[in-house]
Amino acid sequence: MERPEVEVRRSSRRRRTVSAYREGERIVVLVPATLSRREEADWVEKMVARLERSERRRRPSDADLMRRAAGLNDRYLGGIAKPESVRWVDNQNSRWGSCTPAERSLRLSTRLQGMPAWVIDYVLVHELVHLIEPGHNDRFWAWVDRYPQAERAKGYLEGWSAAARMEPPRTGPGRCRTSSTSPAGPPGPPGRWTAAPARRAPPGRRRGRAAPGPATSARRATPR
Repeated sequence: MERPEVEVRRSSRRRRTVSAYREGERIVVLVPATLSRREEADWVEKMVARLERSERRRRPSDADLMRRAAGLNDRYLGGIAKPESVRWVDNQNSRWGSCTPAERSLRLSTRLQGMPAWVIDYVLVHELVHLIEPGHNDRFWAWVDRYPQAERAKGYLEGWSAAARMEPPRTGPGRCRTSSTSPAGPPGPPGRWTAAPARRAPPGRRRGRAAPGPATSARRATPR
């Protein structure tokens, strides 16, 4: 796999935290100016890997979608809603997803990329159920509600539409409609990964308890 372009920015104002985020095609890593070059190289490797793992979870490939759909079908729908294809499309600006039951094909809007996995899974379940019940009748919603986070995901998508000042996705023959009256705040964009290197005691000062290591102190930070 080709290594992404990485830009390291040192800051004298930054004391303990190391952050990484994507800026266009580059990954920017912010480090304290006090780090040695070796420490900098170690942190750059860790933070780039962490950011890329996060992006893979939030932007699954078509093959990933197919595998997830198969797993959701087995877990919540008894294995009876088997799609022939599942893929991303970028021409659905008023729908989160769509289904063609005759072809057993599912399509998800690329606008979902970057949203939490449980929201993407909800849309997959919604479209899978169209392979069982083409319309939005009571039987359809009974199947959809087998997914434990269905109501939460409906509220999330409704909140996203409201925050973006969009109309909620429309419904149509064999199409997806994800609407809910549940209030929800807008999702934040994929944020920075931030972690804190362990502190080094100044010369001559007695060491106390060890500072938290990087594995336990990493957290998601809201993008500034």
